[in-house]
Amino acid sequence: MSNACRAPFVDEGRTEGRGHVGRLHASIVAAMRVEIVSDVVCPWCYIGKRRFDRAVTTLLNEGVTLDLSVSYRAYQLDPTAPVDEPEPVIEAYARKFGGTTRAESIIASVTATAAEEGIEFRMDRALRANTMQAHRLLKLVARDRPDLEAAVNESVMQAYFTDGLDIGDPAVLTACAARAGFVADTHRSTIADHADHADDELTRLVRDDLAWAAERDITAVPTFVFNDGFAVPGAQDSTTFVRLLRKMATA
Repeated sequence: MSNACRAPFVDEGRTEGRGHVGRLHASIVAAMRVEIVSDVVCPWCYIGKRRFDRAVTTLLNEGVTLDLSVSYRAYQLDPTAPVDEPEPVIEAYARKFGGTTRAESIIASVTATAAEEGIEFRMDRALRANTMQAHRLLKLVARDRPDLEAAVNESVMQAYFTDGLDIGDPAVLTACAARAGFVADTHRSTIADHADHADDELTRLVRDDLAWAAERDITAVPTFVFNDGFAVPGAQDSTTFVRLLRKMATA
């Protein structure tokens, strides 16, 4: 089963994730900086986040000291998705995978995998949406409350995969942020209509992330980049993350 999502979302009729570790350029030190390249509409990004989080919790419960910094890099699987025109995800999947039957089979498979991680997928009511707004929100949170970045990220994914909400809607994003503890009401105009903020700070930060991934030949998400030194693509199982983190923490 694939454990990564590839772009472009609507043009490429397959997904795959190679379970290898790809070296970039830097050496590894005990202090770890993990940058998770992901998109909030990628099912494997949600699953991969849960697996990575479980690995961290496992090590901490074992008494392993982790000097760990985790942040998120924006990626857009479907940058052509229209703004303000959500449609049922099943229709987009049917176009991508060659028909409704195949789309339903793929959705059923990934839904079962998500359930094993304690995540309820309701792809039958999920709405395809442009994720630029969501990424702009995450950049706002990372700037003002970096301690809430992961929580807001998961809140947005829950809205998309479980609640069937339009994550292109600023009101939905504001509610997602509030649910995670980030009071975004005063910033609602900041995360409003993308067209009004085509070149603002948050949009530039998102574009910087897209360029950052392209420079490193990252074409599938999630990808976990350690110390800008090597990349682990795909939603690896928790035991793989445990082995890697343990080795790095004790290096």
